[in-house]
Amino acid sequence: MPQLIKKEDIEQYIGHTCEPTAWFEVTQDQVNVFADCTLDRQFIHIDPVAAAQTPFGGTIAHGFLTLSMLSYFAESFTLVIEGIYMGVNKGFDKVRFVAPVRVGSKIRCHATILDISEKRPGQFDFKVGVSIEIEGGDKPAMVAEWLSVQMVN
Repeated sequence: MPQLIKKEDIEQYIGHTCEPTAWFEVTQDQVNVFADCTLDRQFIHIDPVAAAQTPFGGTIAHGFLTLSMLSYFAESFTLVIEGIYMGVNKGFDKVRFVAPVRVGSKIRCHATILDISEKRPGQFDFKVGVSIEIEGGDKPAMVAEWLSVQMVN
C-alpha cells in the first residue's frame, strides 16, 4: 500500500529506506507470456531442456521481465504526496542486471528514496534506488535508479 506523505514533510523522506516487499515467485508461465509479448523467445527463457545444458542449469527470467516487476513491487513502497492527481514514470538511470533469476526463484524489492525535489510548483521529481533480491542469492538480480514525477494540487 502506498504511504501518504505531506508536502512539508518531504525532506525527512530523502534517504528513507522502505521495508522490503513481499516475496514473489517467478514462474515458467510468466516467463513464457513475457516472451510472447516481447517476441524474445531465446531458449534460455522458454526451453527448460536446452537451458538445463547451460551454466544457468535451467530457464531464467528475461532481465526486462525482472525490471518490469518494479511496477508490481512499487505498490508496496511508493510514497504518495497528499493532493496527488497524477504520477508519471520518467525512466531509469544506471540499470544493471547483476545476477540471473532462475525460474522458480523468489524475488523481492528493496527501495531507498534518494531524492525528492519540486521542479516547478506542484511537480515533484522522485529518484528511488531499487534492487531486486533473489531469495538465497548472494548478489541482487538487478539494481537501478528509478525516476518518476508526481503532480500535486
